Amino acid sequence: CIDILEDPVIKNVIVLQTVLQEVRNRSAPVYKRIRDVIQNPEKHFYSFTNEHHRETYIEQGRGESSNDRNDRAIRVAVKWYNEHLKKIEDEEKIQVIFLTNDRTNKEKALEEGITAYTCEEYIKSLTANPDLVDRLACVSDEGKEIESGKIIFPEHIPLSKLQQGIKSGIYLQGTYRASRDNYLEATVWVHGDAEENKEIIIQGLKHLNRAVHEDIVAVELLAKDEWVAPSSVVLQDDGQNEDDIENEEEKENILKTSVNKDMLRPTGKVVGIIKRNWRPFCGMLSKSQIKEARRHLFTPADRRIPRIRIETRQADTLEGQRIIVAIDGWPRNSRYPNGHFVKSLGSAGDKETETEVLLLEHDVPHQPFSQAVLSFLPKMPWSITEQDMKYREDLRHLYVCSVDPPGCTDIDDALHCREYIKNLEIKIHTYKLLSSNLCSLRSNVDRLAFSCIWEMNHKAEILKTRFTKSIINSKASLTYAEAQMRIDSATMNDDITTSLRGLNKLAKILKKRRIDNGALTLSSPEVRFHMDSETHDPIDLQTKELKETNSMVEEFMLLANVSVAQKIYEEFPEFALLRKHPAPPPSNYDILVKAAKSKNLEIKTDSAKALAESLDKAGSPTFPYLNTLLRILATRCMMQAVYFCSGMDNDFHHYGLASPIYTHFTSPIRRYADIIVHRLLAVAIGADSTYPELTDKHKLADMCKNLNYRHKMAQYAQRASVAFHTQLFFKNKGVVNEDAYILFVRKNAVVVLIPKYGLEGTVFFEEKGKPTLRLDYNNEVPSLTVEDTTLHVFDKVKVNIMLDASNIQHQKIRMVLVEPKVSYKVCDS
Repeated sequence: CIDILEDPVIKNVIVLQTVLQEVRNRSAPVYKRIRDVIQNPEKHFYSFTNEHHRETYIEQGRGESSNDRNDRAIRVAVKWYNEHLKKIEDEEKIQVIFLTNDRTNKEKALEEGITAYTCEEYIKSLTANPDLVDRLACVSDEGKEIESGKIIFPEHIPLSKLQQGIKSGIYLQGTYRASRDNYLEATVWVHGDAEENKEIIIQGLKHLNRAVHEDIVAVELLAKDEWVAPSSVVLQDDGQNEDDIENEEEKENILKTSVNKDMLRPTGKVVGIIKRNWRPFCGMLSKSQIKEARRHLFTPADRRIPRIRIETRQADTLEGQRIIVAIDGWPRNSRYPNGHFVKSLGSAGDKETETEVLLLEHDVPHQPFSQAVLSFLPKMPWSITEQDMKYREDLRHLYVCSVDPPGCTDIDDALHCREYIKNLEIKIHTYKLLSSNLCSLRSNVDRLAFSCIWEMNHKAEILKTRFTKSIINSKASLTYAEAQMRIDSATMNDDITTSLRGLNKLAKILKKRRIDNGALTLSSPEVRFHMDSETHDPIDLQTKELKETNSMVEEFMLLANVSVAQKIYEEFPEFALLRKHPAPPPSNYDILVKAAKSKNLEIKTDSAKALAESLDKAGSPTFPYLNTLLRILATRCMMQAVYFCSGMDNDFHHYGLASPIYTHFTSPIRRYADIIVHRLLAVAIGADSTYPELTDKHKLADMCKNLNYRHKMAQYAQRASVAFHTQLFFKNKGVVNEDAYILFVRKNAVVVLIPKYGLEGTVFFEEKGKPTLRLDYNNEVPSLTVEDTTLHVFDKVKVNIMLDASNIQHQKIRMVLVEPKVSYKVCDS
């Protein structure tokens, strides 16, 4: 009942040490939340160390279970508090109330003369705060479950038996990952060394067996003749009738259509839950059609999360609001889990509300910094002191400049190149202090920096590398377009322009050398929004244009990252923070190889170099965009790059960059990994001292795990933000007709890319209540025939784009195929 305890109404609470220890063992997030409540002075919550107090400590009795002993310790502490408070002289007698949802403990407390209530009884007695009732956890006895009675799911095997089964190899343990596109399918990523069954497919309601995305589950493999292939059907759970199990069985039959035996994958069923990873979920209320109903379904924003049944008296108020709901349990005879309302975030579609949802759903910390943290900020006005000068190299005389996108305020890097006898000296300077002012390498102000300095010959071969803490004064903050204009100008020959030309010339050589070594040049359409200065609504949407200077900056950033990686690994082979990019398994390339083959092109994937070379050759004079589409598809085949600790891994290779070693050094403003790398580098060159956590490879490995998680969630949040702003852009545009290319074909849909906007969407060929279209899916080609029209990967088509706001649960961009014409209507993105 943590959501209840956090409410401002609930004050004057004693939380016993016995309880805190149990919460800590069960749930770290809830433990942190209760600690935060205790530390809030306005709440008057206190923790009492009853396990270390002479009059409240008790020994475990002979034959008494640990749970019974703890229950008794709680009752002893309540009785002591009652007696203790009687001694305090006060006009008003203070009553101690014991709250517990443990039925047996409550009964014993009442027998011993203690005033005891369940959480529900107590909250319902607070008649001045009826809204609190909605926030009660839905607690039910496992045996009773809910009224409907019909068993839908198999029973979960108890944890003790699961652990024995995992140890003996009967069951496999792994992380459950629900599908975004098909609510009747999931995969379980097996923990440990079971390489041959690393990913297990789960299909069908009964086999999914009440697991929720990111739960740790136990899986039993099915016999090989029951194995299935990953489904190509897109299925959304859009039914309102939660008891319509027959409809679910019909949908499951769609999944079982005949497939090529080569496509079959290890398949299993969830037999038990090792650990629930439930969190508060954002979404919207799907109000019941029954008048005066208190029971409603909640539809999460994340399609991988099942709908949740909640009870609320505020349905009329909450309709159209974004709300937060927590899951409390999932009985065997309920189609959906039970949960409770936590709080409202605001109106759906409101920019501030949707941004809050975005950040919460992707676990992006966004609360304001505490005063304790802010107290470490430098006092303004800030300036470089004589003490700073003692330990830094003064490079303010050099013609340093920065090159960034328009409107960039967090300038991480500045560059410089000058002729040095017969060779060239190139400097990359990065900085780490704070955001868009003091830590930004703005022009015409002194700034602290960390410089990577190379001496190169005209063939871009490094003759000498050194690193130094420095002071710089950037002479210009340029955009990519401004830098390009200087390089191309026939009249400009000032020091900055000469420096840029030298950098650009060397960058071209560096890039060619990288590509010759097997580095990949992939493609991913990036979207840029132009915002209204007053409303901050997007008024234009276009793909980002890349100039030669983008590549120039990128080459030197890559080189700096490689040089720093080499230095910190040389100094600290056991605890360097590095970044690697694993080579994809061959099966990842199947979709790329088949798509290329459909255009009579061969893509070789046995090495990064072979892939790079075959992508360079893959093209068509009559279809110039084909190469870009192939590179976009190749990007989807890649593995995720990850941070790791050098002392805990043997494979350092970065597949995409074809580099034996790599790290992140050049963006300390926006990446915490770079700050750690800066610290390591400072120690490596004798510019700073170390501290214990920096040289503990186990702690560094844990940090890398968190960095990888945060990086992944930030990427997802960015994509979701682009999707939301795209909806805002099309909100008042009506129907927009645009050229598109088919990226993927599914059994009942095609995924298209619209180059003008860098926008992807799904065009469906099935709709509830509409005549059924004849669909023929060919996985080998791959193609989808709709009635008499056959659609292939990379086909150019025309689509109508519009915002569909009819379903307030999920506003979406709808796409309808216009050319070639097919007799249907619908789609979803």
